[in-house]
Amino acid sequence: MNESNTLWNAVLDWAANGWLQTTWWEIVLVTLLLTHVTIASVTIFLHRAQAHRALELHAIPAHFFRFWLWLTTGMVTKEWVAIHRKHHAKCETADDPHSPVAHGIKTVLLTGSELYRAESKNRETLAKYGQGTPDDWLERNVYARHTVLGVSLMLVIDVLLFGAIGVTVWAVQMLWIPVTAAGIINGLGHWWGYRNFEAPDASTNISPWGIIIGGEELHNNHHTYPTSAKLSVKSYEFDIGWVYIRALEMLGLAKVRKTPPQMKLGAVQPVADSQTLEALIAHRYEVMARYATGLKAACGREVKKLKAAGAANGAKLAEMRLARRWLHRDEDKIPAAVKAQVAQVAEDHAELGKLVAMREELRSMWTRTNVSAEQLVADLQAWCHKAEQSGIAALQEFSLRLRAARV
Repeated sequence: MNESNTLWNAVLDWAANGWLQTTWWEIVLVTLLLTHVTIASVTIFLHRAQAHRALELHAIPAHFFRFWLWLTTGMVTKEWVAIHRKHHAKCETADDPHSPVAHGIKTVLLTGSELYRAESKNRETLAKYGQGTPDDWLERNVYARHTVLGVSLMLVIDVLLFGAIGVTVWAVQMLWIPVTAAGIINGLGHWWGYRNFEAPDASTNISPWGIIIGGEELHNNHHTYPTSAKLSVKSYEFDIGWVYIRALEMLGLAKVRKTPPQMKLGAVQPVADSQTLEALIAHRYEVMARYATGLKAACGREVKKLKAAGAANGAKLAEMRLARRWLHRDEDKIPAAVKAQVAQVAEDHAELGKLVAMREELRSMWTRTNVSAEQLVADLQAWCHKAEQSGIAALQEFSLRLRAARV
C-alpha cells in the first residue's frame, strides 16, 4: 500500500511539475527564452533571409530555424514570405494583406492572425510572391503538409517538461507571433511611433531598442531599406537581430548581402554637383525627413506667435497645430477630412507655402525619369540657389547641408 501511494504521489508530482521540477520564476524565464528563439527565427530566417534576401544562411541555422518555427508557429515559409512581400508591394492599399491604413488599426491589432490566414489561402499571392523559398522533401512532406503536427508535438514536450503548467507555456508560445508580429508590428508599426525617414508609407519605429520583437520594432527603418540585414541606423538604436546575424557571420554560418547606406557630410561644395545629386537620390528618404523636421519647426514657431498674441487667435491656433501635425507629410498621406484646412494654412502663410512648394520641386529630382543627369544637376543647382536666396533660414541651412552631402 505504501509503495502504491509512493508511486501515485510521484505521478501527481510529475503531473504538477514535469520532469524539470522548475519553480514558477524559472518557468517564466524559460518561456521568455523559448518565445525569444521564435522571434529570432522569424526575423532572421523568414524576414531578413527569405523574404528580402538580405543575408544568406548556412544549412545548419537555416534548418534549425525551419524546424523551430514548425514546432512553435506552424507557419509555412512560402506563405509567410509571399504575404510579407505582397505587403511591401501593395503597402497601405486595399490589396495590402495587413495594413491598418486599409483595414483599421483595431482590426490589425486584434485579428492580425486571421488576416494572415485568409491571405495564405490566396493561391495567386503564393504563386506571385512566394518564389525562391525552400522546396525540399522536408518542406513538402513535413513542414508544409503537417503544420498541426509540429505545434502538437510542442504541446507534448511542454507538458512533459513542465507538467500541467506546460499547457500555459505552450499557449504563450502559440500567441507570441500573432500578438507581436501580426498585431503589434503590422498594426502599431504603421500607426504610432517615430520616423527617421519620410518613406512613402506610414511606417514607424515603435521603439529605438529592438529587443522584445528581435529588432522588428524599427519598422520605419526597414520600410526605407527593406533589403538591409541591419534594421538599426541611428547611434541610439539597437537591433538584437543584427547582433545574432553578426555572430552567425563570424562563425561562418551567415553572409550579409546588404546594410543601410550611410550619408556622409563633407565640405560644403561651391555648387551642387553630380555627387550631390547621387547622395540626394540615394538618401532621399533621410533628406526628406530632415526637410520635414524643418517644416514642422516652422509650424511650431507660428504656433508660439499665435499663443503670444492671445486667445483671440484660438481658431487660427487650432489650424496651425493641425498644420504642424500634417503639413510635412506627402499630400496623399494627409487625411481627407483635414486636407483643405492644412492647404489653407500653407496658402495663408508665405514661409510655409514656400517650404511646401520647394519640397515638391526637390522631390522632382528623383521622380522625373525622362530627364538627363546633367539636366538634373543643373536643376539641383538652381534649387539650391533659390533656397539660399529665399530669406528663409530653414531653407538656407538645408541647402548648405545638402551641398555637403556625399554617398
